[in-house]
Amino acid sequence: MMMNELSQSEQPMNISQLHAAYASGKLTPESLFAKLHNKAWSLENYNIWIHLLEWCDITGYIEQLGEMDLEAKPLWGVPFAIKDNIDLAVVPTTAGCPSYAYTPSEHAEVVRLLIEAGAIPLGKTNLDQFATGLVGTRSPYGVCHNSFDFESISGGSSSGSAVAVAMGLCSFSLGTDTAGSGRVPAAFNNLIGLKPSKGALSIRGVVPAVKSQDVVSIFALDSADAESIFKVAGQFDELDAFSRKQADLTPPAWGSKPIIGIPDAASIAFYEDLEAQANFEQAVAQIKMLGYEIKEIDFTPWLETAKLLYGGAWVAERYVAIEAFLKGNPTDMDATVETIIRGAEGLSAADAYKGAYQLQEAIRNTQSLWQTVDCFITPTTPTIFKIAEVEADPIGLNSVLGTYTNFMNLLDYSAIAMPSGFRKDSRPAGITLFAPAGSDYKLLNLSKQFHPEFVEFAGANKSLIHRPIQSAGSSADSHSIPLAVVGAHLSGFPLNSQLIERGAKLLQTTRTAPKYQFYELNSRPILKPGLVKVDAQNPKAASIELEVWAMPAELLGSFLALIPSPLGLGKVELEDGSEVVGFICEPQGIIGATEVTEYGGWRNWMKARPND
Repeated sequence: MMMNELSQSEQPMNISQLHAAYASGKLTPESLFAKLHNKAWSLENYNIWIHLLEWCDITGYIEQLGEMDLEAKPLWGVPFAIKDNIDLAVVPTTAGCPSYAYTPSEHAEVVRLLIEAGAIPLGKTNLDQFATGLVGTRSPYGVCHNSFDFESISGGSSSGSAVAVAMGLCSFSLGTDTAGSGRVPAAFNNLIGLKPSKGALSIRGVVPAVKSQDVVSIFALDSADAESIFKVAGQFDELDAFSRKQADLTPPAWGSKPIIGIPDAASIAFYEDLEAQANFEQAVAQIKMLGYEIKEIDFTPWLETAKLLYGGAWVAERYVAIEAFLKGNPTDMDATVETIIRGAEGLSAADAYKGAYQLQEAIRNTQSLWQTVDCFITPTTPTIFKIAEVEADPIGLNSVLGTYTNFMNLLDYSAIAMPSGFRKDSRPAGITLFAPAGSDYKLLNLSKQFHPEFVEFAGANKSLIHRPIQSAGSSADSHSIPLAVVGAHLSGFPLNSQLIERGAKLLQTTRTAPKYQFYELNSRPILKPGLVKVDAQNPKAASIELEVWAMPAELLGSFLALIPSPLGLGKVELEDGSEVVGFICEPQGIIGATEVTEYGGWRNWMKARPND
């Protein structure tokens, strides 16, 4: 399979940038998807996918595109991923449970609309089983790992969908959101997570969790992309009993600058996570600086409503969704998921009515508060956990994550989760904007105003683009180490076999920070490069192309033994500011060497180098 060479750096995955690259001829859908397909396989230890489409299936979708016409197909050639409780024709839908799987003959309605608009699926993504969880750890297909910190949770239940976008495998993805499944993973992976108003996107062809409360959600890199997807997918569906027309969703009017509510000091909770608290307070300060009026409101009515979702009537809905399957005594259900859903077996119709009465009281109690504010902003979650922490307390910590999310569908709100910068431990944080049903476009427009401000504050556009894999020095997993190579160990070069033989996997092609000079060393028989870090103010300092490989930790020593002087392993700074282990050269090694910094990397120099 041949693919056109893309740019020296990662191809930007924003929709407008992809279309510009297609229009210029620098990129084709074939070349892009070949790269994405290969990259997806290289990231298998993240457990992102349940079903990655075969190359022949992807090319089938590409062949149906026709000529590029953005009026007819506004998502022409745009890659996307689908949570595996949403149907993609002739591909099994598992809902995260192999023995439940079935193969649909038709696309879910929302998937059909997107493909009709030119979007191309890459595959079906991992999830907390039966969309029950906010953690991303409840799947027989493996724990889905956070895109920034391999040891942290990805968030769930739409775990794989979020990580696929964050890792640069697609421009957007579909999740579902009943209790926060489209917002929590967005916060933990530095993404926009749009939870539309109930009924705005069809749920026909979606395995229900709580059918009366389910929505299809959208993960994207920015609000403009989320809006583009929403415009295509947000169509009324006559065959979906829960579908609602946009014209019937009429939210209250806003002024030129909406009044924003936040939880007051007595009702906001961060569970002693001071970094999460500091991040939220800084986000609020930034919004105030933009001239918005902020009102502190007692948030207790919303917090009390959140407790209803896993009580009475709505747990019973989870049971109804898979009742026949449960009665078949399945053997591969996640233990935590089974415990939660089987909890409904002891509920009665009376319990359902009690829950409905409580919800109606909650609706009445919160309605009056909307007379003083136009929209609310909360932390998306109070904190974030490591995978090991969640495995030790799967239900308790999951409940913590739903503090600011569980009530929204019950109370019929639309919401958008957005990045609010990075914590000191390099993990992302996020805030959520929400308002009554029908406010989707208003919230998208508001997030468009806030998002660039947070980016500017954070610096380096960290909040606008997904962060390169293995940034901030994190390892590929607990058993491997990211290793940067710049010369003869690159893919296709003579010493690359030394990596392959040790089970190393390519993670990404990226560049160093612009702080290096680059040389061809005066040594033979194999040509070798020398990478030397210099002062960033040095006029010759530049950014050099490299590859990052995941090297099994136990084999790094044998690899190190093969490295000849004056080369060695040290810390190499990448263009995003993170550091990984990589090849460096001792200063005396460049005596008699040929400087090739201006070529920007070994591949370019080998193409241009005159024969000896």
